[in-house]
Amino acid sequence: MRIASPPTMSSCFYGVDTPETQKLLAHRMNIEEMREFIRVDSLGFLSLDGLYRAAGETARNNETPQFCDACFSGQYPTRLTDLDDRDNVRTLSLLAEAKG
Repeated sequence: MRIASPPTMSSCFYGVDTPETQKLLAHRMNIEEMREFIRVDSLGFLSLDGLYRAAGETARNNETPQFCDACFSGQYPTRLTDLDDRDNVRTLSLLAEAKG
C-alpha cells in the first residue's frame, strides 16, 4: 500500500478534522508496526521533502516552512495556547475598566 502524503503524526487545529494526536497510528507506531496493524504486505508514504517537491518547492525551509505541514511534522505555525500550560497563558480581560 502506498500513501500519497507523509504519515499524519499530529492533530490539525486549523480546519482538518483529525483525531487526538495520541490516537494517530503514525504518532504511536513506526511504518513496520503500522504495516502489521493494518495487515498489508508493504507500506510506504510520500516523504515530507517529496511533498514539497510535488508542490513545486526545491526543499522545505525548516526555519519557516512555506506551507502548514503541522499534521506531518508536528511544527505548528502558531502557539497552541489551549494546549499549553494554562499558568503560562495570559488572557485579555473583555471587561472595560472604569477610569477614575
